[in-house]
Amino acid sequence: MRYLIASLLLVAAQPICARDYADESLPDPRQEAQAVALMDTLRCVVCQGQPISGSNADLARDMRRLVRERIERGDRPEAVRAWLVSRYGQWISLKPEMNEMTAPLWAVPLLALLGAAMLYVRRAKRKAR
Repeated sequence: MRYLIASLLLVAAQPICARDYADESLPDPRQEAQAVALMDTLRCVVCQGQPISGSNADLARDMRRLVRERIERGDRPEAVRAWLVSRYGQWISLKPEMNEMTAPLWAVPLLALLGAAMLYVRRAKRKAR
């Protein structure tokens, strides 16, 4: 009976003994560098303009914990990013990849620059006459 009680207490104490990786660095410096580099490129869903590495929001804290835990388990940063993008969409990435959904985001500034250059050339030709 004592062993059963001791076992139950030991199992119940596990969450207390678990490491909280939200604000604590990983023991392996290489893994921590990978985690921080990834966190710097992920947008905080609450703050919307900050990376999760610099946000004080509870959700950003949970995401930091998740990133560190998955990298410590051996997941590659690209796999963690892909999982987060599948869950939250491309919007979570501060550096979105070029695809059919984000193509307008990349094309509009280039088209605006091209249009401005064409207007400048046209006005310069009119002034020259």
